[in-house]
Amino acid sequence: MTDTTTTDIVCPLWRRLIALLYDLVAVLAIVMTVGLICQLATGGQLITTGTQVHIAWWYQPLQAIVVAAYFVFSWLRGGQTLGMRPWRIRVTTGAGERLSFWQAAARAAVAAVPLLMLLLAPALGVHAALWCALGLWIVWFAVALLDTRRRAVHDRVAGTEIRRMS
Repeated sequence: MTDTTTTDIVCPLWRRLIALLYDLVAVLAIVMTVGLICQLATGGQLITTGTQVHIAWWYQPLQAIVVAAYFVFSWLRGGQTLGMRPWRIRVTTGAGERLSFWQAAARAAVAAVPLLMLLLAPALGVHAALWCALGLWIVWFAVALLDTRRRAVHDRVAGTEIRRMS
């Protein structure tokens, strides 16, 4: 079933990136809320300091799952995250249909791959690892400048595209 509220006009990269900035605000709120709940649940012992900072082993994977769930369920529910709504853009399949769970999950997973650069932090330092992640995200999105349907790497892998709504 094709979604009749979208057009065949592909979304320009600048519009996608601005929507992503809007989503950054939502993600920060989600991360802070999960952090508060975890701090309350552990009696303030989630992060301990001393000679070294120690974070509970389960905290970062939990944050990753919650943030990924925000994106996946937003894309499944209406094809839009909070950041995509004001810019009137929607993620669809190449045929203009709603995403399947596996497409949404693949899209989120591939979009998060640059975060793996943070694993280089012990060897390179935190700042260098952050720059590596940012550089890889730039490459991820620069692919959209060369693609006729303006698809970034995660869109190409998942078989999705971003369309402007009429």
